[in-house]
Amino acid sequence: MSNLRYSRQIAFFGVGVDGQDKLLASTVAIIGVGAIGSALANILCRAGIGRLRLVDRDYVELTNLQRQILFTEADVTNQQPKSIAACEYLKKVNSEIILEPVVAELNSGNIAQILDGVDLILDAVDNWETRFLINEWSVKNKITWIYAAALGSQCVTMNFRYNNTCNNTGNNTGGDSNNSCDSNSPCLRCLIPAEHPQTQQQTCATAGILAMTPGTIASIQAAEAVKIILNSNAIREGLLTIDLWNNRFKNIKIKRNPDCPVCSHKIYDYLSRNANAKIQKICGRNAIQISPESQTNINLIEYAKKLEKIGNVKTNQYILNFTNDNLQFTLFQDGRAIIENPKNEIHAKNIYNEFIGLR
Repeated sequence: MSNLRYSRQIAFFGVGVDGQDKLLASTVAIIGVGAIGSALANILCRAGIGRLRLVDRDYVELTNLQRQILFTEADVTNQQPKSIAACEYLKKVNSEIILEPVVAELNSGNIAQILDGVDLILDAVDNWETRFLINEWSVKNKITWIYAAALGSQCVTMNFRYNNTCNNTGNNTGGDSNNSCDSNSPCLRCLIPAEHPQTQQQTCATAGILAMTPGTIASIQAAEAVKIILNSNAIREGLLTIDLWNNRFKNIKIKRNPDCPVCSHKIYDYLSRNANAKIQKICGRNAIQISPESQTNINLIEYAKKLEKIGNVKTNQYILNFTNDNLQFTLFQDGRAIIENPKNEIHAKNIYNEFIGLR
């Protein structure tokens, strides 16, 4: 590959030619391609991360366009899955790297396959369950990951570094990192010792979000990702919190919990959970996702033929959207369905059983 594309980045003292070669040889997974994830993918694609794996379970909606920078109105009309739309956009930006879209929900059943061969994991999801799962997988497999979240004008990020980015020799940034990266490093459960009930969480729909907030934290997260890959001596420690509206920036030192169930006692509750037959509320809107009991690969065309007799059907090779006077749902190739505006979880499950019928 020509270095002309990256010449301005190579000229920076912290990268250089050797550093750019390391970036091009790296594989990074971005989990969630929403506001933070799309900004991350945009930056790292242009920076020359050699292989980007974009993982997302959802499709593009009109409300996304205010802050999710890789999508267009055409993606909304075509109901493109976010990971597919993002990769199609980024191919036009950098055709020299490998872009891998994954249309799926990350769970205990597929995490090993989806994250196989990854050097670094970037969190851009909207729920704690997935973050706790990533944390356990990363601790168990010694893979570094970076947590990030954004809401309103506030955003937060923290590096969780494990052995895969701890034992490299230094580069032209000045040698080995002077940041702690060993058995004394905390994990997410040291920071958040208990699960956060979803009922207590604000969402973008209830609290709103400024378009600048996810972009800010994604830029910081991407900078840390590059520093980690290059084993820089400037990698940040601690939990960084930012409030853009009130001009507040704070970095908080987090210590490892010696009684942490994950990094101290190696108890992996989320990795051991049944990945299937799951009912989950979708953050930020009145919708429930239902997953089948066994992994499958369904024929959306066949479903479309059956459903078009009783309602309006729109489909592409990845998803099917069904609406009639009483209900609306979206069906994915892997058998997942998002039921819009159900009365409750039982109502959503009844709709799934009646109109989709997978077990």
